[in-house]
Amino acid sequence: MATQFMDVRETAEYLNMSVAWVYREAQGLGLTPYKFGRGRNAKIQFRVSEVQAWVKQQKLG
Repeated sequence: MATQFMDVRETAEYLNMSVAWVYREAQGLGLTPYKFGRGRNAKIQFRVSEVQAWVKQQKLG
């Protein structure tokens, strides 16, 4: 089974951006974060297919 989610670090690497950028800008630009867990142990992740679709939408021309 293929990985369905990427954590913030993996998402940042995939997008060639910083982790801080992902936390600060991603949701406002249309990337939907998913929260797994509660409190200090909560993990923010992004669905791989949604990140890939978002990247395709950014294509110029």
